[in-house]
Amino acid sequence: MNILVVGGAGYIGGAITDILQHTEHRTRVYDSLVYEESYRKPVEFVYGDIRDTERLCGQLDWADAVIWLAALVGDGACAINPNLSRRINQDTVRWLCENYSGRIIFTSTCSVYGAQNGILAEDSPTGPLSIYARTKLNAERYLSDKNALVFRLGTLFGVSDLFARLRLDLVVNVMTVRAALDGELTVYGGEQFRPLLHVRDVAEAIIEYVDTEYTGIYNLHRQNVRIIDLAYQVRNHFPDTIVSKTAMEFQDARNYRVSSDKIRSELGWRPRCSIDDGIIEIKELIETRRLKDVMNPRYTNQAFLTKCVPELQQFKLPVVNMNVVESVR
Repeated sequence: MNILVVGGAGYIGGAITDILQHTEHRTRVYDSLVYEESYRKPVEFVYGDIRDTERLCGQLDWADAVIWLAALVGDGACAINPNLSRRINQDTVRWLCENYSGRIIFTSTCSVYGAQNGILAEDSPTGPLSIYARTKLNAERYLSDKNALVFRLGTLFGVSDLFARLRLDLVVNVMTVRAALDGELTVYGGEQFRPLLHVRDVAEAIIEYVDTEYTGIYNLHRQNVRIIDLAYQVRNHFPDTIVSKTAMEFQDARNYRVSSDKIRSELGWRPRCSIDDGIIEIKELIETRRLKDVMNPRYTNQAFLTKCVPELQQFKLPVVNMNVVESVR
């Protein structure tokens, strides 16, 4: 099977391409390298923006299946420029549905549920509270009558692969870094629940079901954890860390617990990586000084995009001789 991984140079894409290299599938990555200066993984690569529909069409003609990861991700990142977020997160998916008839795997988010009590399943009411969640929910609707498998992902954590940018704006990852460097964790609120999931478990689920006939929406998470409980779990790995709790400094009303019983029972999926696994991975990176500058904005979607959104809005990519790239592929 020819598999096109759109956005394959990113956090989830790193783990996916690692796994695909050990399969019989032929893999190609299509990515605009928003967060990266280069792509050196030994995987077939095409440089391009998902809004460049003429260029993307040629890649879709090649692909038997598309794993669509490309998006502006996160509430804060998408709030910088809502119109741009709509163009990238939902309008491109609508175009994909109109111009591609093959297999589609799409990553959505459990944020579409917003703030609700109880355990939320795929047929529970949605209540998106951010432009990010709304654009993902709209994209899901475009895919509803396609040969598409949609994963509503919990909050990710852990190390993806040796190449992809580490995200330090995800709660498990950032708590681990702060415990390691500051010896203190300040939890705002703390009663909020998040469904957590290791990034490599996402990748394994996507690859496991890409060449199947399963369609529809599936929640994907390992466990629901209160933020304050997560802080104490991180402290277990840094015994001298002080955990303090204070009132919310900012408005983040998201609070949800989800069920992944549907994918467990229907598809037999089981996550492999624990929260402790992810904490240990990040701890090792910090303690061995494999991250030179954890304050670099490239590790945080919102901080990085604040600087480069004007260029994204104008749809300006660096000038390269694409004819040369095509001739040597």
